[in-house]
Amino acid sequence: MNKKELVLACLSPAKGAFHSPVQIQKLLFLIDRNIPEEIGGHHFNFQPYNYGPFDRTLYEVLEELKNEGLVEIVQAHTWHEYKLTDKGQGLSLKLIEGLPARAKDYIRQVSEFVRELTFTQLVSAIYKAYPEMRANSVFQG
Repeated sequence: MNKKELVLACLSPAKGAFHSPVQIQKLLFLIDRNIPEEIGGHHFNFQPYNYGPFDRTLYEVLEELKNEGLVEIVQAHTWHEYKLTDKGQGLSLKLIEGLPARAKDYIRQVSEFVRELTFTQLVSAIYKAYPEMRANSVFQG
């Protein structure tokens, strides 16, 4: 599985719901960090940043997927939000179904987790579980 396929598979459980930047960064961080053996290894290099684990490459992948008609990116307030297009959702279902059961279950659980928490709750939960990701934080929650 390459980076683009991983991002598509990880967005699949949301069924077209938008992800904020913090949600998408934490979603991919948790999956890349916790089940690399199930997804073909690590795909990103998350580093401690303003609000925890961050990899700018993820935004580049999302832009590529947008250019391929698989992801929609919209301006929301001062940031972008990301979701699969209908075409992206169709492809993502095939990708996620091709993963081992453990990976599918984990991706679905993490997708729900990042989308159900507020910004403060999500960043705080990441810092609690991964204190090393607080290193460069501007967030005091």
